[in-house]
Amino acid sequence: MSYNYQEIERKWQEKWEKDETYKVKRDSKKKKFYALVEFPYPSGEGLHVGHPRSYTAMDVIARKCRMEGYNVLYPIGWDAFGLPAENYAIKTGIHPAIATQKNIANFKRQLKSLGFSFDWSREINTSDPEYYKWTQWMFLQFFKHGLAYKTKMAINWCLHCKIGLANEEVVNGVCERCGGPVEKRDKEQWMLRITQYAQRLIDDLDKVDYLPQVKQQQINWIGRSEGATIEFPISNFQFPIEIFTTRPDTIFGATYLVLAPEHPLVGDIVTKEQQAAVEAYIKEARGKADLERSAEGKEKTGVFTGSYVVHPISGEEMPVWVADYVLPQYGTGAIMAVPAHDERDFEFAKKYSLEIRPVILPPEEREWVGEKIELPEKFASAVYVGPGFLVNSQKFSGLESEEAKQRITDYLEKNKIGKEQVNYHLRDWVFSRQRYWGEPIPLVQCDKCGWVPVPDGQLPVELPSVKKYEPTDTGESPLAVITDWVNTKCPKCGGPAKRETDTMPNWAGSSWYFLRYCDPHNEKEFASKKEIEYWMASTRLTLPFMEGKLGGVDWYNGGMEHTTLHLLYSRFWYKFLYDIGVIPKKCGSEPYKKRTSHGLILGEGGEKMSKSRGNVVNPDEMVEKYGADAFRVYEMFMGPFDQAIPWDTKGLVGCQRFLEKVWQLGSKTSKTGKTSKTSALERLLHKTIKKVTEDVEVMKFNTAIAALMTFVNEMSKSNQLQATSYKFLVQLLAPFAPHLTEELWCALGNKESVHLTKWPQYDKNLVRDEEIDFPVQINGKLRDTLRLPVDISEDGARTAALQSEKIKKWLEGKEIKKVIFVKGKLINIVL
Repeated sequence: MSYNYQEIERKWQEKWEKDETYKVKRDSKKKKFYALVEFPYPSGEGLHVGHPRSYTAMDVIARKCRMEGYNVLYPIGWDAFGLPAENYAIKTGIHPAIATQKNIANFKRQLKSLGFSFDWSREINTSDPEYYKWTQWMFLQFFKHGLAYKTKMAINWCLHCKIGLANEEVVNGVCERCGGPVEKRDKEQWMLRITQYAQRLIDDLDKVDYLPQVKQQQINWIGRSEGATIEFPISNFQFPIEIFTTRPDTIFGATYLVLAPEHPLVGDIVTKEQQAAVEAYIKEARGKADLERSAEGKEKTGVFTGSYVVHPISGEEMPVWVADYVLPQYGTGAIMAVPAHDERDFEFAKKYSLEIRPVILPPEEREWVGEKIELPEKFASAVYVGPGFLVNSQKFSGLESEEAKQRITDYLEKNKIGKEQVNYHLRDWVFSRQRYWGEPIPLVQCDKCGWVPVPDGQLPVELPSVKKYEPTDTGESPLAVITDWVNTKCPKCGGPAKRETDTMPNWAGSSWYFLRYCDPHNEKEFASKKEIEYWMASTRLTLPFMEGKLGGVDWYNGGMEHTTLHLLYSRFWYKFLYDIGVIPKKCGSEPYKKRTSHGLILGEGGEKMSKSRGNVVNPDEMVEKYGADAFRVYEMFMGPFDQAIPWDTKGLVGCQRFLEKVWQLGSKTSKTGKTSKTSALERLLHKTIKKVTEDVEVMKFNTAIAALMTFVNEMSKSNQLQATSYKFLVQLLAPFAPHLTEELWCALGNKESVHLTKWPQYDKNLVRDEEIDFPVQINGKLRDTLRLPVDISEDGARTAALQSEKIKKWLEGKEIKKVIFVKGKLINIVL
């Protein structure tokens, strides 16, 4: 019979859905495995061939785990709120709710056509009131515990999207979503105090199995730095300017101070003569994003305030400047400029002819160390940022940098002009958005009571249906004009109040969705502790390195682009829920045990897929022409999973031919007769079982499939195949090509689904080679390599070695003193 993949795939997809084959329930008798992929936001374009790479990989792992006896949770849902869905609605003129519903239906059809073993009974949607009821409830817990607050601040404002952006959403100076310009605007914003968790977010990375580069991204973004805060008195003022520095050892090299344009003291200290220039400079700086201001290589600009500070140790006067390369959110928003030992300060000082005073010399220049000496010009004409010895630093001269940092900090603390300090690059999370398509923030403003939470019994605060959902030029949410919705009663005093009209960011619903999968239909709580504990606390025994690790999703795979923000936000969110006791202690304080990432699938020729380039490949077309199984196999075979790989339809054709070959082998299968267990094919089978088993565990899908292809090629050489060998092949291929293997398994007379059978086990004796490459050494140096039986004796190895022509040449006229033999490893002849 011919391999009719369209009929076969449709048949089994319908049967799996009817039988609820992949529906899972808590079962205390079975060990669980929770596999998670990033749920997609349902864009109007639907899936392209890059999206299913992650889903297919985790589906292969999930299917293998089921066959290993695990109770597998592999869920899916929709990240439906936020900018992507709203921008699509604005572009098409279709209401976000209608567009999202339509897009979800298309995504769902596409995913089902690929045969993923998702438990569709647990499907979630972040824009469903039954879901975001609990997102709102969690926000109120942040508020009640003092971690959510509203404040006026300068935020990043996208001029195109007309929305406030978190620092993390501004990439290379432009909006991450639309690529449009970003400027600074003062706005009242809801914030979450993620900074209170900064150190734990670093320390707890030791508890998880993440890729090294993923851990480093988290650490870099949080940006822990150790140093000191120092007070510089302002001439003719009663208050000082406080700065933070990681290099207190360079304090004697400070020749001026720099304030960020947003620093609150700028307006107080600027002189009348400089006021116009400073105001003009501040206005210009507000049109720049933080990354643009701090970018390497950017020309430094600034303006003098007209005021001076006093050096806290030397007593010298130093000018105070305003410059946009200093950011308000780092440290105190003010720095002491040490141009001899900082690249940015050096460039600024050169431009404005400010003093460059070296105070740290490289170790090899120690001869110049002294308390007050004249240094050659060479030390002031280049920047030195490394460690060394202090010069021109009063009593600290001669000290090595690290010792000087501590000694100077101790001096500052003793004299009450500074103190040791740990700072973080991480800022509190800007959590409100002035857009329509998002979760309403469940608070009301009462003139008498202030901000009051909406009572739990009144959740969810549903997003009202509106005709005009476009963002406004005023910066207010479109909800602000819906007076019937905005005007309400204060839950506390009963007086008149107004609802908050800002909505939550698209990160809100995705920060906890993995918890809702544990118990998606619970109406009384976001998930019961019993369900959370079962799915989030157990450990998967086949991953030895995870033994003893507490809790979390067993394995989470997603895009590398989400290993900073989404990962950071969801870790923080989970830790907070853990701290307030709604996550069982057995689950631990980290949401994911293991996090891996996949490389992009590029367009043919190696360019990123995009509509503008016209190189987007639609999976619907590939499935229609070649079949879902061939598509899945190719996605896993095309290259190393963690690397970017260009799409090549010719490779998909090759995978389809491979599956056709597997199909045709069924006609050669004999239900009777046995081949010898020592046959070459039998040995290759068990080596293949071992290879596929181990490679899937470490996501080496391409080499696992290559091993299957090699085995199929060897099977094709036989006129008659043992049924057992063919069954093992079908089982090994099942996670990759679920429809074809289900059909073949049924044709072999089996009533149970192949995906519920036991994963093949290899015979350790049969995976050993009969012969090995056996090194022959003379006096410890390799002189020949012989192909010998793996269990050869010492006498046999010695005889074979002495008969080698290469070895005979080295033995001429020499006496053998002794022979060292290591069974199965080597023989060494000592002369």
